[in-house]
Amino acid sequence: MSRVRVGPARWLALPLALLLAACTATKAPTRAGGDAVDSPFAGCAALVAPPLPTASAAGPVGVASAAADLPPLTLPCFTGGEGFALAGLRGPAVINLWGSWCPPCRGELPLLQELADRTAGRLHVVGVDTHDRQDAAASFAADKAVSFPTLFDPDQRLLTALGKVNLPVTVFVAADGSRFVYDGTPLDRPTLGDLVRTHTGVTVTE
Repeated sequence: MSRVRVGPARWLALPLALLLAACTATKAPTRAGGDAVDSPFAGCAALVAPPLPTASAAGPVGVASAAADLPPLTLPCFTGGEGFALAGLRGPAVINLWGSWCPPCRGELPLLQELADRTAGRLHVVGVDTHDRQDAAASFAADKAVSFPTLFDPDQRLLTALGKVNLPVTVFVAADGSRFVYDGTPLDRPTLGDLVRTHTGVTVTE
């Protein structure tokens, strides 16, 4: 597909050193040990409400009218409390499956935070910490100032349900609930902006 540069000049590609091979989740640690960890992430309660009406170059996108076309799984929010049913997510939304042990994920995650900041109120950006330790994930996210809502999936249930093996994986959910799953080369800013616009109708702006 053609690539369209989105946003200002500094919305540039990552250094090639970060564009590493995909990570195999089965090689990662699976359990969080020790005491409960402080979470750098926001809570998940806001995810059940659709973002505000948005507009794209093609016109108004509108408010989501359907739940996301996602596997019928309920995952715990990283911050604790009740689990979150993925099918209850309202788009437009971007869901990034990542792990702190995965180098490409570590390169992508700050880009997802930039996306969350640039589209606040127009797009849900959600993380799914996969096959990871909570302490390692919290430490990495805190170091990189990543704070968007995140679910915890130590048993990689969502990754498996999507029919995928390697991380990172990113799911784009449109306002009508339809989904597009991307698991190609690690995302850079232009590619991420293009995928968001194409599959959610939200344009990333300065």
